[in-house]
Amino acid sequence: MKSSRRRGEAVIAAVVAGAAVVLVVGAGILYFGSTINPVHMSPESIPSAPADVDAGRYAAAVDQARHLARALLVQENLPGLSVAVAVDGAVVWAEGFGYAAQDRTPVTPLTRFRLGALSKPMTSVAAALLHERGRLDFDAPVQRYDSAYPQKQWTVTTRQLMGDVAGVHRGRGDNLDGDSMPTQHCANLDEAVGLFAGDQLRFEPGTQHRYSIFGWVLVSAVVEKAGGEPFARFMERHVFGPLGMDRTVVEEREGVDDATSYTPRAILRTRLGIAEDGPPDYSCLAGAGAFLSTPTDLVRLGSAVLKPGLLKAETITALQTPTRLVTGAPTTYALGWTVSSVQLSGGPVRMVSHRGSPRGGAVSLLTFPDLGLAVAAAANMNVTAVNPLALQVADAFASHQSRRADPKK
Repeated sequence: MKSSRRRGEAVIAAVVAGAAVVLVVGAGILYFGSTINPVHMSPESIPSAPADVDAGRYAAAVDQARHLARALLVQENLPGLSVAVAVDGAVVWAEGFGYAAQDRTPVTPLTRFRLGALSKPMTSVAAALLHERGRLDFDAPVQRYDSAYPQKQWTVTTRQLMGDVAGVHRGRGDNLDGDSMPTQHCANLDEAVGLFAGDQLRFEPGTQHRYSIFGWVLVSAVVEKAGGEPFARFMERHVFGPLGMDRTVVEEREGVDDATSYTPRAILRTRLGIAEDGPPDYSCLAGAGAFLSTPTDLVRLGSAVLKPGLLKAETITALQTPTRLVTGAPTTYALGWTVSSVQLSGGPVRMVSHRGSPRGGAVSLLTFPDLGLAVAAAANMNVTAVNPLALQVADAFASHQSRRADPKK
């Protein structure tokens, strides 16, 4: 009898305790939710700052793209967003929407965003320039250019590094699915390479395709050694300068006119982001993820790989040709660019692109070689909707091109 009573009391106590937990959690969620306010009340209320560029015959496409951008800010409650489009090398639209920081500083076309992995295509262009000038052999062992990276159990080439098939990774323990981000500060690229110089390759180069951060840190070091000047300086003089990318810099030079990065609040839908305590240290990443830029500068980069100019036609083709494994199986990744096919304006179109997901941000660059079209978008919150937005904007401009080509439409 006593045993039965004790069991009953225990059950009652457990129920009461569970109810108390539910009450506390519920109250916490209610309080948390009540403190969340939408950043933007409506699409029409969102401030925007367009660049002074001539849209020409694309005015209708710009209006459609502007509507898409405003709708996304409300839907995802993004603090800020910036979008740019270039056609045949000319910027025809660039506009900033929303806020770059807590003080409601507006996003403008000049506002810079972290690029994360979208730094890689920039680094690939630098390597391609050195290759054209006879200073970098893509198929030579990387030790020819950077002796700080020792010989491994297999030979590693710059081409393999740029195709993400080299096996250069720095995971924790047995983690082979991704690289662990460095948390320390690197004074130079030699220190950055030193972080993984002692690690063995995770697989024989050419046998697997796997996203790599540290492989591109090593590409940066190769560019620096083959170029004969500091990596950042080489990028400024030979890539950014010639392309007019005057708002693109290395992360260590982050300034007050850059977008503050935000993270979503807990598991609730992105109602309002919270600012990071401080920007992460990207100094060890170099050309793997340390750049800041604007969508306007990004479409200038994209335009440079749509037709000969900065690079020769055959070099552009090489950068955009997907890497093959030793088995002959193709990957979807070329030399710093993802290659795919998408539907635009009702038909399949080849797309050469890259995206980045730095902490507290999202950025995308899409290029369409057959259309002469480049689209870039960046947000100061990490959401997956930025890349689909860029594709929708591309479709708006591609559809306009189709209507112009066919007078019946």
